[in-house]
Amino acid sequence: MKIGIIGGAGYTAGELLRLLINHPEAEIVFVHSSSNAGRPVYEVHEGLIGDTDLCFSESFNLHAIDVLFLCQGHGFSRKFWEDNEMPDGLKIIDLAQDYRDESEGYVYGLPEVNRDRIRRADRIANPGCFATAIQLALLPLAKAGRLNGEIHATGITGSTGAGVKPGATTHFSWRNDNLSVYKAFSHQHLAEIKQTLRQLQPGFDEEISFIPVRGDFPRGIFAMSYIDTDMDIDEALKLYKDFYADAPFTHVSDKAVDLKQAVNTNKAVISLEKHGSKLLVISAIDNLLKGASGQAVQNLNLIFGLPETAGLRLKPSAF
Repeated sequence: MKIGIIGGAGYTAGELLRLLINHPEAEIVFVHSSSNAGRPVYEVHEGLIGDTDLCFSESFNLHAIDVLFLCQGHGFSRKFWEDNEMPDGLKIIDLAQDYRDESEGYVYGLPEVNRDRIRRADRIANPGCFATAIQLALLPLAKAGRLNGEIHATGITGSTGAGVKPGATTHFSWRNDNLSVYKAFSHQHLAEIKQTLRQLQPGFDEEISFIPVRGDFPRGIFAMSYIDTDMDIDEALKLYKDFYADAPFTHVSDKAVDLKQAVNTNKAVISLEKHGSKLLVISAIDNLLKGASGQAVQNLNLIFGLPETAGLRLKPSAF
């Protein structure tokens, strides 16, 4: 697969490069970055020193590749296609939120619910990181028609979720030993979460009360969601394990989840607890992998008929 990357200097592009350099079926043709044109990739993504001699380019040829990854910020993808002609047959995997409403022929790239549609797609809108963690916590309940009340969710995210450009809330001296809430009840990922839940449970119109929290760690998302249900824990565990039986990266644990089980992998690790009438679902992912670039490569594999796990067998860093 001949691959091009637009927006090559950010965190998600760095993780994407790390995966694709080691992917058995991938050849990177260009990595575009206007601000870094001519520089070796490893000067920006320093962990890639010794792994690649690629340099960032200012120009690109969309006719020379099979698939294009768009790794720029939200809003840039639509502008990119206003300025550039899309070649016939080009596959697109967009990591921004521009097409997550499935407009203009894009398929929402959450394999655990859209695997067959992704295999037939030419354009993929990769899900958001918080959206991935919370959806994976709720999909089995939606499929069973059991989301019949308000959903409460709190998610803590690492600082890499804010992007590579420094800002007031990403500066080390502010983020270290600190927690803060942002976009309470109004996070942009709520729209895509509701869209998918309605796909599985038509007519779903319950409130999702979501509190996002900035964590004082670099990467990972730890999400805690709970609803009222009359299911007992054994019924709930069976529901979840059956739903994810064929999902190579989503695992239901019988023990409490630790964030370190998921960080540096494409895994989502889920655990369930029942407290009175409330079912608590805890989900952990790496925001840069299952929440972004790892899931993008998972979608790449599905589009091209490769094993879903190709290039994604990554071990967590436990210590």
